[in-house]
Amino acid sequence: MQDQDFEEQFEDEELDAASSIEIHEIIVDKGQEQLRIDKFIQNKLKEITRSKIQNWITEEKIKVNGQIIKSNYKVRPLDCIQIEVVKHPDYTAEILPENIPLNIVYEDEAIIVINKTAGMVVHPGHGNFHGTLLNALAFHFQQQEKKLDEMPPRIGLVHRIDKDTTGLILIAKTEEALSFLQKQFKDHTVHRRYVALAWGDFDEPEGRIEGNIGRNEKNRKIMAVMEDEEKGKHAVTHYKVLERLLYVSLIECRLETGRTHQIRVHTRFIGHPLFNDAAYGGDKIVKGTVFPKYKQFVENCFKILNRQALHAKELGFIHPISKEKIMFDSELPEDFATVLERWRTYTQGKV
Repeated sequence: MQDQDFEEQFEDEELDAASSIEIHEIIVDKGQEQLRIDKFIQNKLKEITRSKIQNWITEEKIKVNGQIIKSNYKVRPLDCIQIEVVKHPDYTAEILPENIPLNIVYEDEAIIVINKTAGMVVHPGHGNFHGTLLNALAFHFQQQEKKLDEMPPRIGLVHRIDKDTTGLILIAKTEEALSFLQKQFKDHTVHRRYVALAWGDFDEPEGRIEGNIGRNEKNRKIMAVMEDEEKGKHAVTHYKVLERLLYVSLIECRLETGRTHQIRVHTRFIGHPLFNDAAYGGDKIVKGTVFPKYKQFVENCFKILNRQALHAKELGFIHPISKEKIMFDSELPEDFATVLERWRTYTQGKV
């Protein structure tokens, strides 16, 4: 796979199913007797389990003559069966296991939830072929293979977070889990709450940011809100001010969609770039005074938190096996928490 193709495959935080869908067609023979569709498909595709076929029906990935069908549908002669198959790259075949420490929040036979550290790239890409989260996971699963005498599970990225963003990320360990979880992201039913430190004092205590996001036409490495709706993908971010700290604000962000750099782009779009976000103008003094002491204070904060102040704090979803809602929460990392406390101290007596 070429680097550019890999980048496009993962352009969105939610893996864009439309970019990797294949439609398989099966035409039922003239002499075919009526047979339940799951059994008929299994007879044709012997490598596919009956439960997986039933999942496809539930997820509306199987149509007959262009129509969505129920699981008890019986095929008829000359029916045209269309199966929508989402193709996902098999990372375990492309990456080398590397012994990199992981902060595993939760793991079972279907999923693994990681609290990602700053500086760790999620998946291999141009300039980042080693040291990624997937390299670390490949090693983790390799160790499990030695203990369990089984093949390691498939690594399935359900979503991603940026290299210098910290916090919770969800990985599927089976095809069935990946399909089940990805549908939740596609339907926007996953709970995701981020905490960020943004420049400026927000006029409103909470709000909604909407703006199509696409690649910046002058700098393809970053994203931008596009005036031409056809050039970007629909994106919505909800924010709420948690704490006002004079020249910066601690906010929470909830994602309705999951585009590349969405929170960073949207906060910049409304004039509140994230603190020390070099890509989107937050790595200089955006608000404040001209006094040397203030400049020194901000520069010291930049040294402590040498990345954008963004943390994926909460993650909630329906478990692919138990079908129960589960929630995870993570504490702010030390660099973020330290800078936040410094702003609180600085603000005391000034407001």
